[in-house]
Amino acid sequence: MSSEPVRDVLIVGGGTAGWMSASALVKVLGPLIKVTLVESDEIGIIGVGEATIPHIKTHNTLIGINEVEFVRETQGTFKLGIEFVDWGRLGESYIHGFGKLGIDLAGHPFHLYWARAHLAGKAGDLARYSFNVSACRAGKFMSTPVDAPKGTPLEDIAYAYHFDASLYARFLRRFSEQAGVRRVEGKVVEVRQHADNGFVQSVVLASGQELTADLFIDCTGFRGLLIEETLKSGYRDWTRWLPCNRALAVPCANVGPPVPYTRSTARRSGWQWRIPLQHRVGNGYVYAGDFISDEDARSELLGHLDGKPLAEPRLLRFTTGHRNQVWKKNVVAIGLSAGFLEPLESTAIHLIQTGIAKLALMFPRKGMSPAVSELYNRQVAYEYERIRDFLVLHYNATTRNDTAFWNHCRTMAIPDGLGEYMELFRDSARVIPKPDELFTLPSWVQVMVGQGLQPADFPPVIGVLSDADLGKFLAHVEAVIQSSVNVMPTHQNFIERYCRAQAA
Repeated sequence: MSSEPVRDVLIVGGGTAGWMSASALVKVLGPLIKVTLVESDEIGIIGVGEATIPHIKTHNTLIGINEVEFVRETQGTFKLGIEFVDWGRLGESYIHGFGKLGIDLAGHPFHLYWARAHLAGKAGDLARYSFNVSACRAGKFMSTPVDAPKGTPLEDIAYAYHFDASLYARFLRRFSEQAGVRRVEGKVVEVRQHADNGFVQSVVLASGQELTADLFIDCTGFRGLLIEETLKSGYRDWTRWLPCNRALAVPCANVGPPVPYTRSTARRSGWQWRIPLQHRVGNGYVYAGDFISDEDARSELLGHLDGKPLAEPRLLRFTTGHRNQVWKKNVVAIGLSAGFLEPLESTAIHLIQTGIAKLALMFPRKGMSPAVSELYNRQVAYEYERIRDFLVLHYNATTRNDTAFWNHCRTMAIPDGLGEYMELFRDSARVIPKPDELFTLPSWVQVMVGQGLQPADFPPVIGVLSDADLGKFLAHVEAVIQSSVNVMPTHQNFIERYCRAQAA
């Protein structure tokens, strides 16, 4: 096994995954490696709009992106959470807000005190105790001010972004090339392997140019040109838990100011996303082809747009799951080539980001230690599984039986770990997230309550607080949240003052 350092890294494929990988690796590893990215202008990127979670700010900060420039260049808006419409019951909605839920007390999470009061009929809706949800409902937004009042939610506002995926890739490309990444235009027509060990040796372009490298990063999307077509990694199919396997995407015209949240509306055989940008709105219908035809899905999507469609709906086919080995030999798959989890909780870019971060931490030598790649694969699989369970929760915890699709989701078998989470919450309002999982306690609580799960009891220790003090505590939390929301500008006004993009 060679102990020589990896010098040449070739990223095959551009788009968000490719250029995020390029920008991060050249920043973190700097002069130790040479990064080349090959992509073809003939091959478009998937995504007409992207919704993210707050973790993306870590990546942007790492590589030195200025937030104002980034939002302007990508026609971006801000996001405080995700609204779910008609998921638990028809006619009802809730918002999964980022950040904290209430204020923890005496070392115990806030929602346990809420559960106690709620069971006694003395607490309002859980959403009233979330700063982010309250701001969403009011259409307000601001980033954390430097003079934020101490002890208020304004001290640390959790937010993410909506942006145009193609513009983000273009922005990252310019940023990466300035940092030293070399871009090669061309379509890969052949992948060559070393005869002795099966490692990828080079890729050959339609022009005849051959590109060699020590380490290859596969960002070729669902196709998985290197990881699957060449190295035959195999795939873990999770269709039995997440039956949607198609999506139609279409932009439409704006009809009003952008709201500071993504909207997910449950439809007959799946769900529809709405992502507000400065210049348009991104829309899509994620659905199960076994329950609805493509043509009927198209009609349902177009019939629920807020504004005039700006293009023909684009059809995407997918299988939920991930590669058996995301890192195999000298190939690491990042993005859609690694796996796919539908964008219900906006985790696609996060999975790109964490895949890159893990690779930087475990960056190999030319010998590609199996111990390192096996650890990488275990960590990636664990992350996918935990996100999978959180997504399945949305589908399974529902009372809907009005269509064959929702009746299937309500009655289907679910992963064992998820069933334990749900039963524990029903029993006593307890939520104990596993180590290192993306979605923390406030996220699990908001979605379980929003989907209609109600705890039958609460831990005895929560009963120590008197009824009078509990009432005062809840009133205080609600008052602090409301006073903080009151001082915020509207989302539209914040964009106008801070990061208004040029007209598209």
